[in-house]
Amino acid sequence: MTTVAHLLMRAAERHPEHGIGYLGDDPEAAPSLMPYPELLAEATRMLHALRHRGVRPGQAVALLLEQPRDFLPALWACLLGGLVACPVKPLREDPARWGAQLRHVAELLDGPLVLTTAELHARLPEVAGLDVADVAGLDSAEESLVDVQVRPEDLALLVLTSGSTGTAKAVRLTHANLVASMRAKAEAHRATPDDVTFNWVSYDHVAALLEGHLLPVASGATQLHVTPEPVLADPLVFLRALAAHRVTATFTPNFLLGLINAALASGSPEDLDLSAVDRIVSGGEANPVATGLRFLDLLAPHGLARTALWPAFGMTETCAGSLYNREFPEADAGAEFASVGRPVTGLEVRVVDQEVWLRGPMVTSGYHRDPAATAAAVTPNGWLRTGDLGVVEDGRLTLVGRSKDSVIVNGVNHYSHDLEAVLAEVEGVAPSFTAAFPVRPRGSDTEQLAVLFAATAAGEELHRVVARVRDRVVLHWGFRPAVVLAVPREEFVRTSLGKVRRGVLRARLESGAYADHEALSAAPAVHHVAPEGPVEIALAAICAELFDVPRIGATTGFFDLGGTSLDVLRLTRAVRDRFGAGLSVLDVLRAPTVRELARVVRTPPEQSYDPVVTLQSDGDGVPLFCVHPGIGEVLVFVNLAKHFAGERPFHALRARGFGPGETPFGSFAEMTATYVEAIRRVQPHGPYALAGYSFGAAVAFEIAKVLEADGERVEFLASFNLPPHIKYRMDELGFVETAVNLAMFLELVDPVQAELLPARLAPLPKTGQIAALLDLAPPGRLAELDLDLPGLTAWADLADGLTTLGRTYHPAGEVRTMTVFCADPLRGTRADWVGDELRRWDEHTARPVRYVDVPGEHYTMIGPRHVHAFAALLRAELARAFTPTQEPPRE
Repeated sequence: MTTVAHLLMRAAERHPEHGIGYLGDDPEAAPSLMPYPELLAEATRMLHALRHRGVRPGQAVALLLEQPRDFLPALWACLLGGLVACPVKPLREDPARWGAQLRHVAELLDGPLVLTTAELHARLPEVAGLDVADVAGLDSAEESLVDVQVRPEDLALLVLTSGSTGTAKAVRLTHANLVASMRAKAEAHRATPDDVTFNWVSYDHVAALLEGHLLPVASGATQLHVTPEPVLADPLVFLRALAAHRVTATFTPNFLLGLINAALASGSPEDLDLSAVDRIVSGGEANPVATGLRFLDLLAPHGLARTALWPAFGMTETCAGSLYNREFPEADAGAEFASVGRPVTGLEVRVVDQEVWLRGPMVTSGYHRDPAATAAAVTPNGWLRTGDLGVVEDGRLTLVGRSKDSVIVNGVNHYSHDLEAVLAEVEGVAPSFTAAFPVRPRGSDTEQLAVLFAATAAGEELHRVVARVRDRVVLHWGFRPAVVLAVPREEFVRTSLGKVRRGVLRARLESGAYADHEALSAAPAVHHVAPEGPVEIALAAICAELFDVPRIGATTGFFDLGGTSLDVLRLTRAVRDRFGAGLSVLDVLRAPTVRELARVVRTPPEQSYDPVVTLQSDGDGVPLFCVHPGIGEVLVFVNLAKHFAGERPFHALRARGFGPGETPFGSFAEMTATYVEAIRRVQPHGPYALAGYSFGAAVAFEIAKVLEADGERVEFLASFNLPPHIKYRMDELGFVETAVNLAMFLELVDPVQAELLPARLAPLPKTGQIAALLDLAPPGRLAELDLDLPGLTAWADLADGLTTLGRTYHPAGEVRTMTVFCADPLRGTRADWVGDELRRWDEHTARPVRYVDVPGEHYTMIGPRHVHAFAALLRAELARAFTPTQEPPRE
């Protein structure tokens, strides 16, 4: 085989019973089959008609055809006759852009014939000199094959890139490129004539042309085609079509996986059998590992193989898919984004200054009639500069970003797809409707970040969603966006493969088109109360610098500004540097406005121990009280509490011993009694909502027992990933293990170091152990935490004291109800952890325990990466526990 025409001729000869199944409005219904011999005959008739119309070999034909039954025969008429096919997508929704597109295509292709339907012809914008023919009007009595001498080096396809309508380039793909690509793809896919493939992507994208159509022709397989509309309207149509037709292979961009995951959250279709599926190739954008794992987990009960999802990479310039990750998900465990795998046979990969370069017989020689673009992208010795950044490890390529899809802040590249994947999981954000891109405000010397998203909420709830988006950016990237903007879904213009066109959104934003939409900048729009006096003015200046905003009012809340647990520590250090005497963490938590903090600085309050720290005070819901983990501190709850702003108060219980002169608890019973008394001062009567993280779960259980014994109702009690029997775990923890765990929690050491350090540090005295941990810590982190040898030693002593109390604890009795949030354990598998340990809560509850899986590990489950998902699950469990009638109005 030397030309693409031979692929169809061979399929028609060897597999006459196979062909194209056209699916209509109901993609689950039986298809209308066009066998390969019939496709060959229809394409031949159409070629005769085109020749009769005067079209000659080498001339370009623009295929403005939406329906597969119209498009595919026209495509083959071009490929059989030496014509150059150029698929074009009709821009029905935007006549101005459509007109610009057609004018550009007419000039770029030097006056091509535009082949379309009568319906589209009637809608075409006015473009002078455009030669248009209706596909239904082409007819010819001749049916024999046209004898055209097509050479391998002849141009077969011109595929438009996804640039703006006036700047789109046309990638040149020859017959030799396509044949080489099909050979390599067929080998990588293990493609056979027995395959049944499914395509829903529109034909202006190279993945539909080659992955979805030409590859099954090359292997002689049966292929099914449907227009994109049914799948985009209901993502589960994709799954139902796979099941109904026993599909073995398909392609979809990652964004559809996210939409499917969201749709499956409310239940899976019945009788969904995906056991025939061998491979779902996912490309076109970054593939978050979490999305892929969720997809596989949700569909495993329906027979989808664990190995069925193949993250992949390809470009128009490489004839679509050219690297495939057949080792997902096992080889990508722990990564945020999946590797795109290994190259097909014949493709070379190298990384030059972080940029991925590709070379091989399937790679284009350049862009049609655009020597400048060709010279910029293709080196003299044939290497294609992809513009993607990546690393190669063990022969596998992992992409880390795209050079032009990034935001540079403080000299560091932050990649748009990375943040968009995170924001897509934020509650209230429509999946796959996010865009992160740089903006440069007038007069600014640096780029800033803009985030646009479509919301699933309105009114007051929309303000909360905007706040969550802003906070998630801060937690993920460490800086605040300049613009956070909620816009309608229809604003998200996409390429044919579904990628959001960030450039279009940026242009609209900078033109002022979104001035009337709901927006918040990094500083919320609140009434500004000017600070008074030198202390308030100085504190306002410190906070404004901390949050990178022009000004801050005296009554603006620290956490309303997006303050995180790390920001609390930064603020206490900055105040100490400015005033000599500083604030404590507790001061910031209890007095979170500039005016309140100024009072503390001017007149430090008498220190008296109160375990209750209110992290969020707004909302009419039943207050939630969360008990500290084994380190005793409550900063771990700061980011979680922010997700409940305006919904319910969020209180945390802090251990005794942090303040000057405070004596740590002497017994588990003393600690429980102290916390019960403090809770009842804040909320005298139930219903109560209690939770405990790790060590705190046992304490929360004991608090609930006391309250219920007093006749109060505990409507919600939760354990964050710890069983009732903690003594065995406490017995494993001496001082050095406790200190190392504290250091890991504070990010002074990483989990790998934490596994090895106890044995290494055990021979040292206590001060030597703490000093060694400080020596291992990143200096910047110690400065952020304001930690030194005495401070970390005192904290480790307090945590060790709590561990000692835990060694005396034996669970007994029962409570009415319990919810257990299950994360990965410190050791072993989650399944064993839940089955052997967490389920022992069943012994201590009157009602069946609810077990809720949450993402992450024991130490990361409510950390920055997972807190947004955890908050959504916690909110759902609280809503289940408290019906509206059980949520009494607060006085």
